[in-house]
Amino acid sequence: MAYLSDLNTDQQFRAEVKRTEQLTPDNKEEIRELLLEVLEPGFECAVDQSFGVLVRSTGEFGNQYHHRLYSIADLPDTQKGNPLITMLVKRCSYVDDFSGELYKGVVSNYLCDRKVGDNITITGPHELPFVVPADKTANLILIGMGTGIAPFRAFVKHIYNNVGDWKGKVRLFYGARSGLELLYMNDKNNDLTNYYDEETFEAFHALSPRPHWSDPIALDVAIEERAGEIVEMLSKTNTYIYVAGYEKIKNMLEKAFANILGSKEKWALRKAELVAGKKWAEVIY
Repeated sequence: MAYLSDLNTDQQFRAEVKRTEQLTPDNKEEIRELLLEVLEPGFECAVDQSFGVLVRSTGEFGNQYHHRLYSIADLPDTQKGNPLITMLVKRCSYVDDFSGELYKGVVSNYLCDRKVGDNITITGPHELPFVVPADKTANLILIGMGTGIAPFRAFVKHIYNNVGDWKGKVRLFYGARSGLELLYMNDKNNDLTNYYDEETFEAFHALSPRPHWSDPIALDVAIEERAGEIVEMLSKTNTYIYVAGYEKIKNMLEKAFANILGSKEKWALRKAELVAGKKWAEVIY
């Protein structure tokens, strides 16, 4: 497993904010989509890669650099020869376990506050574990929560727009607190529905049963409701499972897949096979 501190940040590039748009309603957790134009040569980022954002801040311990990774949320493009990259960012904060004080996430708040024309410093590209299989008959189970939809949006677009003639099943499971927060799958921004007419693609979403009470998102329920198909897919040696989302998604998925296969032991064995064959990959934050 690669750690953020191990990544090389020596290669830095200047990027300009070309567009910033809030995708969630004003009374919900703020998630923004930013379009960046990289202004310096030598930067290329593919759909199976990520990039870093480097922010310098001054705190009680002096100047510090904060580095955070982001997935590309759309197919890379160019403008006047300069790379264009799309990203999702959620405005984050956390409560200190010791003091009980509320702190704003440095990089997420920095990005959410940027205006069109502002410059930011990016690094990379850095590798993502979500590799498009060479085998076009491979089955893909993609599971994302919140901004974890970003890499899979680009992934699905790449498979059907660039790779083409995909024969395997592609099943996307996506969790959000409410229908308005189903990024790229709601009335405002629904471009993933463009692939609903593909014979091999289906997408399923899961919402919190009581979003105003902060109930957990029922992603495990949505997955277990497709148990028959998932069992059939897991019986194939060319099935891949890719996961992106919050830490709490891990226990939820362990329980769901154990229930689907009939026991924890059966799932542990099948997951070990997936991991050994490089057919299981996750990005957890």
